[in-house]
Amino acid sequence: MNKSAQILIADDDPDVTSSLALVLRQAGHRPQTVSSPAEAIEALEAADYDLVIQDMNYSRSTSGQEGLELLQRIKGRWPHVPVVLISAWGTVELAVRGVKSGAVDFITKPWTQEQISHVVRTALGMADLRRHGPARGPLSRAALEERHDFGSLIGEDQGLLRVLDIVAKVSETDVPVLITGESGTGKELVAEAIWTNSSRRNKPFVKVNLGGIPPTLFESEIFGHVRGAFTDAKHTRLGRFEAANGGTLFLDEIGDIDPSCQVKLLRVLQDRTFERVGSSVSTSVDVRVVSATNRDLATMIASGGFREDLLFRLNLITIHMPPLRERKSDIPLLAARFLPQAASLYRKGDLRLAPDALDWLVAQRWPGNVRQLKHVIERTVLLSSAEEITVHDLLAAGQAEFGIPTADAAGLGDGMTLQDMERAMILRAMDECDGNLSKVAEALGLSRGALYRRLEKHGIHAPQ
Repeated sequence: MNKSAQILIADDDPDVTSSLALVLRQAGHRPQTVSSPAEAIEALEAADYDLVIQDMNYSRSTSGQEGLELLQRIKGRWPHVPVVLISAWGTVELAVRGVKSGAVDFITKPWTQEQISHVVRTALGMADLRRHGPARGPLSRAALEERHDFGSLIGEDQGLLRVLDIVAKVSETDVPVLITGESGTGKELVAEAIWTNSSRRNKPFVKVNLGGIPPTLFESEIFGHVRGAFTDAKHTRLGRFEAANGGTLFLDEIGDIDPSCQVKLLRVLQDRTFERVGSSVSTSVDVRVVSATNRDLATMIASGGFREDLLFRLNLITIHMPPLRERKSDIPLLAARFLPQAASLYRKGDLRLAPDALDWLVAQRWPGNVRQLKHVIERTVLLSSAEEITVHDLLAAGQAEFGIPTADAAGLGDGMTLQDMERAMILRAMDECDGNLSKVAEALGLSRGALYRRLEKHGIHAPQ
């Protein structure tokens, strides 16, 4: 990242420009100030800038239109220069319009020194990432691992290596990252890899499953509470943001966060401050946020289930984890890792996979992805007494209690569609697990939230 950046500040208020310039100089940057859109364009024509921080209003109007027009002129002529918008009349609609027009961030007055510093670091990090761009040509895992640690992410498929290449680049920044992909693909491992390879690796990595936090407990879990804040608050408790201060906060299943909680999360992401439940004292945090979801957030925004401005705060960079069926060449490598782990766990000694067993594993579609593959191997090792695992052992384990039904075991025919097969496998798993949805989800390699969505999709009644 550019340690000493040349930054242009465009604002008609001299108090704002002087205070911003002071903060930036203290951070080692080289700020220059102008007071109008015309002066901003002249400055950009005369010199190269790493970042522009511009006001949204330069007259009595508070619509923000002047700022949007200046933004569009800058992005039209200098598309590589990141722009941060700043305004005393900030609204959600104006922020969204600004980001859609090319701004990397939007902050409102009054701001804090910590907030400005964080926004500048993020914007410069984004510029570095865009400058380098995605890798071209085939990638080598050995080359990627010369300077980075990806030990927990197994595979050499080019789709996975492209993910690792992005992880290597974003790890060097504080840019918020959204990891997408189906359940079981390894999104949490990607988040851990970002943290492991970052400058924050010696600070906490805090994981939060937002799908498991009811709205009534959200503020207490995320922001903490003080003693006496409510009936059961016998002690002051740190929230997840405070626990992650200086490090990385992983917000898993971000798509499952209740709409009533989204605005509360947005505020701390925007201001970097919060209050514990029962306290009026603001606490500032320095946290890098990585989130993950297996849901289509764009569709949720269209239906009103997810805030568009929250999405813009979360996904300055998006990393998509490919499903296992799209990188089948990695299945032998994954099996080679999981088999000895399971053998050690269950004290089975040295085990090996027969050729027919490996062929069978590669041939499956794995709707539960890597997690499902690992579960199948673990169950097979637990139930098998032979030193060599055959395809018959895998099929037997698939029919065992709490096991994942295979295509043969579930009675799936060649004429069935993928939707039909998925529905049949869910019904078979429910029968094997006596309707216990927690066990059904585990057997299928899904989260409970993902299972509920599939039950709804296929019209399957969930037992009470």
